Amino acid sequence: MSEQVKIFSGRATRYLAEKIANAYGVKLGEVAVASFADGEFQPSFEETVRGNELFIVQSTFAPTDNLFELLMMVDAAKRASARHIIAVIPYFGFARQDRKDKPRVPISSKLVANLLTAAGINRIITMDLHADQIQGFFDVPVDHMYASSVLVPYLKSLNLDNLTMSSPDTGGTRRAGTYAKFLDADLVICYKQRSKPNQISNMAVIGEVAGRNVVLVDDIIDTAGTICKAANLIMEKGALSVRALATHPVLSGNAIEKIEQSALTEVVVTDTLPLRRESPKIKVLSTASLFADVIEKVVNFESISSHFKFTSMQ
Repeated sequence: MSEQVKIFSGRATRYLAEKIANAYGVKLGEVAVASFADGEFQPSFEETVRGNELFIVQSTFAPTDNLFELLMMVDAAKRASARHIIAVIPYFGFARQDRKDKPRVPISSKLVANLLTAAGINRIITMDLHADQIQGFFDVPVDHMYASSVLVPYLKSLNLDNLTMSSPDTGGTRRAGTYAKFLDADLVICYKQRSKPNQISNMAVIGEVAGRNVVLVDDIIDTAGTICKAANLIMEKGALSVRALATHPVLSGNAIEKIEQSALTEVVVTDTLPLRRESPKIKVLSTASLFADVIEKVVNFESISSHFKFTSMQ
């Protein structure tokens, strides 16, 4: 069965796909992308995929060319008679648009799910969706992995005393609470109010942080405004140190500069997205082995339920 498995990648996520393929034990498949003067492009598989179990790795972060490239590769694979087409999307873009939060706006994550299904995918493998209910937007199986399986072992290795978990906003309380319960740590919450998107007007810390090593947990760091403001506030209230764990380092604009100038000791992220540049305050942990393991289990029809459980981490 493994001889029928092929792993390909879009241009945006080749750096991770190469590590996944290596961890799985196959060579990353060859894809060529022709570009035209007007901005159009055309991906093509440079080897046969007929009858293969095909895994296409591509995170769908901005620009939307990355999403469209994935859709075109799925369509090409379907027309080339691949047996099954599995989209491996480490970072699922548009996931923050999972509901109508005001009148006359789209539910873009549902639209993306429809596009992928229409293109011909048979399965989705992704990590830390911004909203769990997005799984229900698909009519094909969704394997939803958790980056906690790589983040928690690193956190444990630090051997921090008086460990306290925190969420940078109330929306992440459940996630932070799960970490706190698993690690037998205390929990505090940061409450924020926004005047407009990506701009915080007020923030407060609910809970005691004095004399403690605090770890902020989130799924996405975008502009880094929230995480940095929370870190600075926590340190002002007497914390010994403050770190951040996040799955997806979007880090748009001057986010890296904000992190470097903040009270954060370090920010630990995964490689679901490429970093714009390295920073002494940002540590990247690889998810390649996790994705490779899931691919192997999918191919061999083995259970992957352990990857859905926070408590499965060692």
